[in-house]
Amino acid sequence: MRKSLSKRGGIMSETQMDKTYDQDRQKESGQSDGEMAPKKWLALLVTVIAVSMSIFHLYTGFFGSFTEMIQCSVHVLFVILLIFLLWPTLKGKRGRFTVIDGLFCVLAVSTMGYLIVNYNSLIEREGAPITTDIVMGVLAIILVLEATRRVIGWPLVIITGAFLLYSLAGPYFPGVLGHRGYDIERISAHMYLTTSGIFGQPISVSANIITLFIIFGAFLEKSGAAKVFMDVATGTVGWLRGGPAKAAVIGSALMGTVSGSAAANAATVGTFTIPLMKKSGYSSHVASAIEAVSSTGGQLMPPVMGTAAFVMAEMIGVPYLKVCVAAIIPAVLFYFTLFVMVDIEALKTGLKGIKKEELPRIGKALLGGAHLFLPLILLVVLMAMQYSPIYAASRAILALFLVATIKQSSRFNWRSLIATMEGGARGVLSVAIACACAGLVSGVITLTGLGLKISSLLVALSGENILILLILVMTTCLILGMGLPTVACYILLGALVGPAMVNLGIPVLAAHMFILYFGCISAITPPVALAAYTAAGIGGADPNRTGFMAFRMGMVAFLIPYMFIFGPELLFSGSWPGIISAVITACLGCYALAVGLHGYLYTEALWWQRIVLIVAAVLLIKPGVVTDIIGVGLLAMVFLTQKYFFRYQKLNT
Repeated sequence: MRKSLSKRGGIMSETQMDKTYDQDRQKESGQSDGEMAPKKWLALLVTVIAVSMSIFHLYTGFFGSFTEMIQCSVHVLFVILLIFLLWPTLKGKRGRFTVIDGLFCVLAVSTMGYLIVNYNSLIEREGAPITTDIVMGVLAIILVLEATRRVIGWPLVIITGAFLLYSLAGPYFPGVLGHRGYDIERISAHMYLTTSGIFGQPISVSANIITLFIIFGAFLEKSGAAKVFMDVATGTVGWLRGGPAKAAVIGSALMGTVSGSAAANAATVGTFTIPLMKKSGYSSHVASAIEAVSSTGGQLMPPVMGTAAFVMAEMIGVPYLKVCVAAIIPAVLFYFTLFVMVDIEALKTGLKGIKKEELPRIGKALLGGAHLFLPLILLVVLMAMQYSPIYAASRAILALFLVATIKQSSRFNWRSLIATMEGGARGVLSVAIACACAGLVSGVITLTGLGLKISSLLVALSGENILILLILVMTTCLILGMGLPTVACYILLGALVGPAMVNLGIPVLAAHMFILYFGCISAITPPVALAAYTAAGIGGADPNRTGFMAFRMGMVAFLIPYMFIFGPELLFSGSWPGIISAVITACLGCYALAVGLHGYLYTEALWWQRIVLIVAAVLLIKPGVVTDIIGVGLLAMVFLTQKYFFRYQKLNT
């Protein structure tokens, strides 16, 4: 991402910008300086492959995708090659390209190239794989697991390995979990030669949609849009109490919806926001926590909503626009509550805003960067007009490239263009390999029928009680989300527990949105809160303290999914009067929760007032006239008693 301001506001040179951008892309791809290949030929090879990958996806975005299997095979080939070139075999070999890495690269070309070259003959003998097919399939599975280990770590590899073992050892499992078992030949063919395994729905979405949006995000960052977003946000609310934190909330929401990664957003936007918050008086861990929560919410904010939303649309068979519309109110409630919490924190600690003479000029920021908003507007308009995400993203990229030429500050030269396409390809790697690995899990589920078995078990375990089932699903999402990327967590649980929720009468969109929410907020849930730890590194704060503060500030995200399950009006389902009423009571409930958690309104809240506020929040969240009236009454009672005590204290000081 282009950073155009130094710590004291000076302008960076183009060389410094490119260097900073490269460092940011390294952070996003999980690499440090010591992990970059020192050999020039290797760096050049990485650039050539990464740029070729971006060109391939831009070409198919404009002129149409190839046959599904070929499109996915080429995509996976690029991804695996880059992973084995960028991530070392062993930690002790960082920055060195070993013989083992070279062997893996050769195997990647062999296994994916085999599918591409022999596609027609594979179609002709469908259902009758030969020995070479089986061997290539086994090698492909090993490659995907090893690439996943290098990028994401052991958790997803262990989970996938357990599923693969289950497909082999079915007869040894008791009761409903048992099945007849499948040999290696059948498993290999299913995972490699069909669209139900490695090249299933998850990697298809990655190859056709997700990559284009990540490339669009890379172009947006490189053009300097992040700074424009932050200048506009800071100029708008920076003068309010706690202004820098409020600007961080708005700026991270704007950038987070495009970047789609909580940790990546915290690593990029946080370099602007966290120092500014600390300068205004926020402690390191609070500033870092605010940025972490703001960045996490970007995955829930339309129109892009990170990457899992694309998978959701394909998985449940609804237009992506419907997913976006359903997500609007919950996302607004999330950021509304965070905004209130930031305001209360500033009030509680006596923080003020930035002096108006020190604020960025909104007019100047828009004059210099308003043109960068046009591609985003075009993206939203095209999707609202029912164009496909592929069409919308590819045209938005072209529009961004063209409008960036208007200003010298945002204009792309050959060097920045190559760096942007390379950065976009690198940004895809963690998501794409998670999709490929999740495809193996999905393949086992379809092969063995495990999804229906788990669904029936969950329904039985919950006693057909929706609330108990939701708590079980929430707990599972949070546990798996600690070690998995959002998209992998969603794919896994969408296939396993989604049917159980639908079987108990929960609408399919609401059920899958519930799973997505808890998959996202695991990024701020200790003990493994990746977004919080990333922000803590930038802010120089204690990671654990930051994680627990982020957990507290993002607490509303634990209630919002229950709100739209029991009140579908929050997903724009129902009549307009019902939707408006649900939004009003939900806002009041979120406000009561924010005040109750922070324990401050006009003055420090008493213990009983905090309990009453949290009870009021729960009552207002639950739909129903009676509960709404009681909740409003409790909130009003605390409001009036706080106001009375505040006046009393003021008169006696």
